[in-house]
Amino acid sequence: MNFLKQKKYLFWGGGFILLILFWLAFGSESSETPNLFASPQKGTFKVDVTTTGELRAKNSTSIRGPEGIREFRIFRVPIQRLVPEGTIVEKGDFVAELDRSEISSNFQDAQLQLQEAESQYESAQLDSTLNLSKARDNLVNLEYALEEAEIAVEQSKYESPAVQRQVEIDYERAKRELNQARKNYKTQVRQAEVKLKEIEADLKQEQREVQRIRKVMQQFTINAPENGMVIYKRNRDGSKVTEESSISAWDPVVAELPDFSVMNSVTYVNEVDIQKVRVGQKVDVGLDAMPEKKLTGVVTDVANIGEQRPNSDSKVFQVIVEVNEADTTLRPAMTTSNTIHINSVDDALHVPLETIHTQDSLNFVFKREGLDVVMQQVVLGLMNENDVIIHEGVSMNDQLYLSTPSDTSGINKELLPDEVVEKYRKKKVKPTPMGKPKENMPRDSAAQRLSNPRRSQ
Repeated sequence: MNFLKQKKYLFWGGGFILLILFWLAFGSESSETPNLFASPQKGTFKVDVTTTGELRAKNSTSIRGPEGIREFRIFRVPIQRLVPEGTIVEKGDFVAELDRSEISSNFQDAQLQLQEAESQYESAQLDSTLNLSKARDNLVNLEYALEEAEIAVEQSKYESPAVQRQVEIDYERAKRELNQARKNYKTQVRQAEVKLKEIEADLKQEQREVQRIRKVMQQFTINAPENGMVIYKRNRDGSKVTEESSISAWDPVVAELPDFSVMNSVTYVNEVDIQKVRVGQKVDVGLDAMPEKKLTGVVTDVANIGEQRPNSDSKVFQVIVEVNEADTTLRPAMTTSNTIHINSVDDALHVPLETIHTQDSLNFVFKREGLDVVMQQVVLGLMNENDVIIHEGVSMNDQLYLSTPSDTSGINKELLPDEVVEKYRKKKVKPTPMGKPKENMPRDSAAQRLSNPRRSQ
């Protein structure tokens, strides 16, 4: 009996050992990742650029601060008070109040200079009045002296010739002195007039300066030029003008009154995709705040110069998309999702980008033929974020590897005829808006994009 039990235990133990040996021999192969395949698809192929933007009014009225403050050596002015953003105002309503401390100092200096000019003008008037008064008294005295000399000449008829001659000489001298005094008086009057005009000109200049500063000071209280909704102005760095910030003397805009009838979506496209974007291309516009609302638009402006945006490592280019629909719910600063339609090809054969591999500047796919693998050269066409058009090299029934096969030794490499490759190489790349495409093969860009070592053999 014991012998039978021992035999039974030996049987089960031997089976268990055989299972372990079988697993060690063949179990590790089951852990290999199975190959994944994809088949070419045929249909409408679209090339889109997707970006995030922000709504802004196409037209708006600027609410501006004082103009010409640079003439008073004031270059930045702090904002003391500002109505909340989104406030509905009517023409003439209060919008903002600017800090007057610096302009007030200039105004006080101008007032002191005006007082000094007024004092100089008054002093010049008194001096000219006194000097001309003395000159007039001197003329009267000289007229009396001439009259006395004339009487003396009449009385000297009965005197000796010498006395008569002396009296005549005194008369002529008195006459000349009177004539000279009259000429000098005219000159003094002219001098007094010129001096007063100069001082008066300085006085008027100081008066105008005071009036000009007073007029600019009145502009430090900013009122709405039109009816509308107040939207704070954005600076170049994207920040908004708010209370306690400052406005520049070169651009004294505090806020905007947007026209909601026509809205733009302002977006930024990276330097890789900007070559595809053209004025006139159609755009699908979505609103993050209202996902159910679908809008359309058209590209109206593409910047020629890139810029570095905050929190971005790469250069981007500003693109303006004009929204076709007028909607009362649209408001500035709403976030938009923009899908710019670059191109579309009908009845195009396309495959996932993962199936494309680059070797020696040539593009290949790994194609399954029965139990074998073939490295097939292909000619690429347009590509989008996920797929690429195949002009030559594959058909609808092919099965393509989504990754490089684990064992590529001994794989046959099938190249396309030179005349086929040359035919597509001569085609030029001409991106067109959505509609009838000008199909072509951006082979160079494809090679750059697909030159990832992970996809190469």
